[in-house]
Amino acid sequence: MTVTLADVAARAQVSPATVSRVLNGNYPVAASTRERVLRAVDELDYVLNGPASALAAATSDLVGILVNDIADPFFGIMASAIQAEIGGPGGRAGGERLAVVCNTGGSPERELTYLTLLQRQRAAAVVLTGGAMEDDAHATAVAAKLRRLADAGTRVVLCGRPPAPDTGAIALTFDNRGGGRELTEHLIGLGHRRLGYIAGPEERTTTRHRLEGHRAALAAAGIEEDPRWTVHGRYDRRAGYEATLELLRRDPGLTGVVAANDSVALGACAALRESGLRIPDDVSVAGFDDLPFSIDAVPALTTVRLPLAEAGARAGRIAMGREEPPPGGIAMVRGELMVRGSSGGPRS
Repeated sequence: MTVTLADVAARAQVSPATVSRVLNGNYPVAASTRERVLRAVDELDYVLNGPASALAAATSDLVGILVNDIADPFFGIMASAIQAEIGGPGGRAGGERLAVVCNTGGSPERELTYLTLLQRQRAAAVVLTGGAMEDDAHATAVAAKLRRLADAGTRVVLCGRPPAPDTGAIALTFDNRGGGRELTEHLIGLGHRRLGYIAGPEERTTTRHRLEGHRAALAAAGIEEDPRWTVHGRYDRRAGYEATLELLRRDPGLTGVVAANDSVALGACAALRESGLRIPDDVSVAGFDDLPFSIDAVPALTTVRLPLAEAGARAGRIAMGREEPPPGGIAMVRGELMVRGSSGGPRS
């Protein structure tokens, strides 16, 4: 059932005129009243009517791109590729669309807020990038938002994110498990048996999937994982630096370090060098994603290349209706192992 302005007014215990004033922002309203109205809007998931032209077209010329951290090359590459594909036929003003990059900062609340705002603006498309939060309540809330967006005619695409069943969203999901397993199998094949692992934040799906791949490779090789060998941290250089020092403190005999991503791997390399260890002569290092700087690191990083730009471009075309969605609405995007100078056989 469609929620009306009168429904919001009744929930907030104010007049419909007051609700209109709060939402239009063209008349002074007491802060407490404004907060009550906005809370009612969120609770009822009320969608504000946009300009008449947007109403006539069912959607606007707006495309939302949600990222965790636009300063992270992982997200910047995908966002840039998505944006490059959203122009062209389809928009009302000269065929162009307006891309809005929404930086969530990893906040579940901010992610939901952006989805609500994009729904109210009747966005033509919404693309969510990167892993999802490992939280049942948040996953349920996001699924509800995605269903409402899809029901309103908004195309929803998940790029590098797990599928969201029964929401109408198309998913281009990265094979993080397979990439994590192949990377660790490579190091095991070189003779490594004591491998430290720097995982990302525990609440992210990307973290869990890559770690599961790593552990599957250890199990297949008959290597019993030592609990000391895994440390969680952020997906950034500083976390890699600090985690590597902690791993060395726990087990100075480690012969390899597998990092959650390439930024973390750079921090690991710095910590190893400062500890007087050579890469890969003393300790091998591996990353994930194959970000642009990976090949220029010294030594160049062994990593798993994810086709971030290609996946982003495809997500953009699907979002604009210029490419057919994959069969069943889900496609697995696989990575490629890039063997470079940061990995070698263990020291004798």
